[in-house]
Amino acid sequence: MSNRVHAILIALAVQAAASLGLPSAAAAQDRSVLVFAAASMKDSLDSVNAAFTRAQSVKVTASYAASSALLKQIEGGAPADVFISADTDWMDYGAKNKLIKDETRINLLGNKLVLIAPKDSAQGEVTIGPGFDLAKLAGEGRIATGDVRAVPVGLYAKASLEKLGAWAAVEPKMAMTENVRVALTLVARGEAKLGIVYATDAKVEPGVKVIGTFPDDSHPPIVYPAAATKQAKPEASQYLDYLRSAAARSTFESFGFSVIARPTS
Repeated sequence: MSNRVHAILIALAVQAAASLGLPSAAAAQDRSVLVFAAASMKDSLDSVNAAFTRAQSVKVTASYAASSALLKQIEGGAPADVFISADTDWMDYGAKNKLIKDETRINLLGNKLVLIAPKDSAQGEVTIGPGFDLAKLAGEGRIATGDVRAVPVGLYAKASLEKLGAWAAVEPKMAMTENVRVALTLVARGEAKLGIVYATDAKVEPGVKVIGTFPDDSHPPIVYPAAATKQAKPEASQYLDYLRSAAARSTFESFGFSVIARPTS
């Protein structure tokens, strides 16, 4: 078969596929979703995304950072299709500024706030409650968490420490980071004596141990909302549905999250 005849046959096949409403190879390859998600979700969401791609033949690209930083990128024009925040405040900001599709918003996951130390630390478990003297526990060391002015884990940490009456004494000892995973790494490396992170972060980092859990009523509920952005591709709806599937629920729970969204299957 000559090259010319071969080219004609290919062109006819593509034309036939188009007339039947079948997607071309190029169109199929374009089925993708760009997800901007809170840094604490990386391990679990990477696993969920791989399963979604296998099931739906839709490629998922995920970018992880502090919810505040991600939403500011979306506000600046970043072409994300889905935004998953580690708190409701930043999703509310997205709604107020018309960056998300309100009708797609769901409260997806829950988490807990914990106090961690390096794995080889001699520090034992502590009970966290009113009057908890975290400054004394830290001694001359630093306490790593997210930036308390913007990063959700830092906001939760500050709220809890204020409620427990510990913030004023502990504020000078805080090592505030750009996201929760950076705080986790500082503790794992022994560069911070203590850290305040999510329970799910501590679960995936072998270099740390949990020495205490902050009372749920000492801070706002830790909720991870998800929504499609205003410029989202059609596949975003498919993806959000999958996040509430039984398969995704099982994965999230295996990483220590509580799933609060109503299941789709």
